[in-house]
Amino acid sequence: MVLSHDPASLMNGLNWTAAWRIARRDLHRRFRGLRLLLVCLLLGVGALAAIGSLTGAIRSELVSQGQEILGGDLQVEVWQRPLREAEIAFLERHGTVSRGFRIPAMVTAGDLAAPVEMKAVDRNWPLYGVFILQDGREAAAPPSGTTWLSKDTSERLNLTTGDRLKVGSVSLTVGGIIGSEPDRLSEGFSLGPTMIVSIDTPEAAGLTAPGAFYETKTRLRIEDGTSAQALQENAAQRFANEGLEFKTSDRASPGAERFVSQMGEFLTLVGLAALVIAGIGIGGGVSSYLEARRSSIATLKILGATSRDIARIYALQVGVAALTGAVIGLIAGMLVTPLLTQALSAVLPVKSGLLFDPVALLRAAAFGMLVALIFAAPPILRARHYPAMALMRERVAPLTRAWRPAIIPVAFGLAGIVALALIGSPQMLLSGGFLLGAAALLGLLAVLGRAIRSLAARLPRPKSPVLRAALANIHRPGASTPALVTALGFGLSAFVLLAAVQTSLDANIARTVPAQAPDYFMLDLPRDKVAELTQMVESEVPGTTIRTVPTLRGAILAYGPESHPTLVSELEELPEGAWALRGERGLTYSADIPPGNVLTEGKWWPENYAGEPLVSVDEELAGILDLKPGDIIRYSLLGTERQARIANFRRIDWESMGFNNVFVFSPNALEDAPHNLAATLDFPPEETHDSGPLLRKLVAAFPASSVIEVGPLLEEARTILDQVGMAILAAASVAVLAGIAVLLGALAAARAARRYDTVILRVLGASRRQLILMQLTEFGLLAVILGLVALALGSAMGWLVITQLFGFDWLPDWPRVLAVLGSGVALVLAFALGTSLPLLRSKPAQALRSL
Repeated sequence: MVLSHDPASLMNGLNWTAAWRIARRDLHRRFRGLRLLLVCLLLGVGALAAIGSLTGAIRSELVSQGQEILGGDLQVEVWQRPLREAEIAFLERHGTVSRGFRIPAMVTAGDLAAPVEMKAVDRNWPLYGVFILQDGREAAAPPSGTTWLSKDTSERLNLTTGDRLKVGSVSLTVGGIIGSEPDRLSEGFSLGPTMIVSIDTPEAAGLTAPGAFYETKTRLRIEDGTSAQALQENAAQRFANEGLEFKTSDRASPGAERFVSQMGEFLTLVGLAALVIAGIGIGGGVSSYLEARRSSIATLKILGATSRDIARIYALQVGVAALTGAVIGLIAGMLVTPLLTQALSAVLPVKSGLLFDPVALLRAAAFGMLVALIFAAPPILRARHYPAMALMRERVAPLTRAWRPAIIPVAFGLAGIVALALIGSPQMLLSGGFLLGAAALLGLLAVLGRAIRSLAARLPRPKSPVLRAALANIHRPGASTPALVTALGFGLSAFVLLAAVQTSLDANIARTVPAQAPDYFMLDLPRDKVAELTQMVESEVPGTTIRTVPTLRGAILAYGPESHPTLVSELEELPEGAWALRGERGLTYSADIPPGNVLTEGKWWPENYAGEPLVSVDEELAGILDLKPGDIIRYSLLGTERQARIANFRRIDWESMGFNNVFVFSPNALEDAPHNLAATLDFPPEETHDSGPLLRKLVAAFPASSVIEVGPLLEEARTILDQVGMAILAAASVAVLAGIAVLLGALAAARAARRYDTVILRVLGASRRQLILMQLTEFGLLAVILGLVALALGSAMGWLVITQLFGFDWLPDWPRVLAVLGSGVALVLAFALGTSLPLLRSKPAQALRSL
């Protein structure tokens, strides 16, 4: 080490400039000794930078493109009817109106058929944005008799521009293939690809007859200066009982916004967890670095350097290394974003390419520097109190590790992390709970590390010298047991968590979907066509189970005691979990308890009931709204207000992919309203057949109905689940890598002590085989104990994720979980052996001269 000041100048203390000169000369340009700190910060900061940049860009696009995504400043939705003249006139007073329909339908071309989402638009569409065909043409609503077809449907039906297809009772010409649809994101879930037609096509095809299952979407471009929010409130109050649902351009796609927000929050917490785990590695790496600089610290002390000087010099070195690691992490995070945007640009409004979000990058860097402060401050502050002579003896007489000087910087760092995690978080309770859980887990592992060291010291001394030495390494002064316990605990728990979650999701899908999903869904089946449907299906696939239910749409207006019901329109915010009160929902009636439902309170109405209209309510919703049998439900049906009394509560099997309704009415409450039926077709499980002929016959016999094959929908759902699983796995892998870095840091921090022990044992005659067995025994004992702890912790966290977050059954594949845990233990032993081999190559004579 080269000093730029004479010894006398050190007696007066060093200012920051002088301290930096010494720190810079002693700091290796490749950060030798501090590379673990760089790696840890690169992993954590890089993950947070990528996640923050991506979610920030998507949120920004959702806000800036809100009008284009929604297709207007205000959208009004209603089911099974167009807007009335008074409703249209109200909107037209404020600007330009674009009317449209959304209807699930079947299209045919020759012997081929495919489900589509028919999107009927008028000549004003699109109010915002540009619609572009695949060949580059800009277009608007197609002329009558023409359709813009999706690429998927054209390929499935083998159609090109100019070909003919049939939908309902009309034939259409394919005028072009859809390229870019400006308002696609706000359309939500659909049962098939989009097919755009003129506004008069649905009626000509017979798809909007009374009782048909369709949705009206009317968009408004405001031109009189009224705000969309004010107009929405005015319209909602004026047409409170009409069942209308509103969207404004500032929340054009609530589902996408909610998904991005929740997924971004989840991934941010995962990235923060990785950074916190990596912080333990930072602490170990800094301790190891200061251990290697012990002679330099001793020299400075002998020359008169004060404790403050020591802290400044090494704080500057560690700070520069931490800042460098954070900057590299930010660059790495930005370089990853093009891959993420390319994968998501088709489903979310994000531009492909490099993303630069200053706020997200600063937040990620701040997280990294605060974590570095928390975990690097204690060893640096301990180093400033090293007496020079004690430093020379530390390998045989370790210093006491005082913790009180680190209270202030650690508390500052923790407060900063809590503030950054909570400020601006959409789910503050979730973020706060995560931070408390992470702190509790760290505390638990720290206590466990001390307990293991204390237990090892109290155990009887075994006769085997290898086992005796391995136990001594666990509890001897200066042992790195607490850091190793933390590293192994986090790492192995992450392995168990990932395996348990993945196998539980697979088991839920494998158990539930094949057993309960029907083969076909059929919408808009006329009530007088059930016998014809049954005969046709039975002739093609004997033994098929057909279930039909009435399908209507209505909005809940009020609920509770008849004397003072709660009006939904007066609620400032819906109760948590009361999604059935939002807009129009599916309504049905039945003389019997629906299959898969269990009556939990009250009585079912008798057959041929003709008294006061009654309704059965899902017991979960009843608990949320504090409903009781005898209360009333007021609802709007096709714009008409009705009332029914609550007769009973039911428990619904939501895992079934059959018909499930929150509200089931007595027949006399709804059967007078115009409506059609929905049907499910379950083929015999042992039957193997070609469903193509049946599908073609159904489409030909019921042209106004929609027949949906469930198989392709399930495949799409599985694909989405797999993509979500891969995203979780990729994010969690950062935490696993950070855990490995922690393990390496703990081993690096103890390298000097282990080198000393190895040399002494070799001088006393220990063979390399005995030394390797000693290392494997030590780490094997720790790994076995912590494997059991990780099995409990990882399983508990997995149970919370599966049952509380996803709402699935807890079905882990324990053999696979144990196999993954065993692989993690083997990985730990491999790392332990890998770090031991360089120590075995040390020459005793040379090593003893350097001690």
